[in-house]
Amino acid sequence: MHVRAPAILVAARQHGETAVVARFLTAEYGIVAGYVAGGRGRQLRPVVIPGNLVDLQLSARSESQLPFAKVELTESRGPWLAEPLPAAAIGWLTALTATSLPERQPYPSLFDALGATLAAVCHAPSARGWASALVGYEILLLRELGYGGADRRPEGDMAEVLEAMDALAPSLDHYLLADKRGDVMAARQRLRELLGRMT
Repeated sequence: MHVRAPAILVAARQHGETAVVARFLTAEYGIVAGYVAGGRGRQLRPVVIPGNLVDLQLSARSESQLPFAKVELTESRGPWLAEPLPAAAIGWLTALTATSLPERQPYPSLFDALGATLAAVCHAPSARGWASALVGYEILLLRELGYGGADRRPEGDMAEVLEAMDALAPSLDHYLLADKRGDVMAARQRLRELLGRMT
């Protein structure tokens, strides 16, 4: 197995003293996991951050082996992780994606939508510029995985966006995250609290 593709890093877990097992979303291959040697080292630590765009190379001798991953940074989300709202949004989007999508099933529309939503979070002047895109991504994710969802993303003010977020919460929790380890919804609740302070 040899793969080279643009990817969004959606999860990273320490493995041993210096390595990381990371999960990536790609357009062509869906979610793929890889062993990043030295992922916690000085050179790669700023690269192996959920939300970062990377050039990914995966190689494995067999389908059953965890592939070795080489990553080269394309675009960093690091500068926005010091800000509470963007950091909460990036954390939720990547955790939701990593937790809910099955491995090696391509969802090109989700890859494009996640990239666009992360870009909006990082470059919009305030959360009012990206909150509806975040809800739109949640709706698209539910639809792509066969659970329906709202007809359209909210386009109104922050109060309408928060109302849509509240309406989507049970579907996300029940359909996508019910059997998953860890409380992924806690990341969303934190984001919801921060957004609620804006109204």
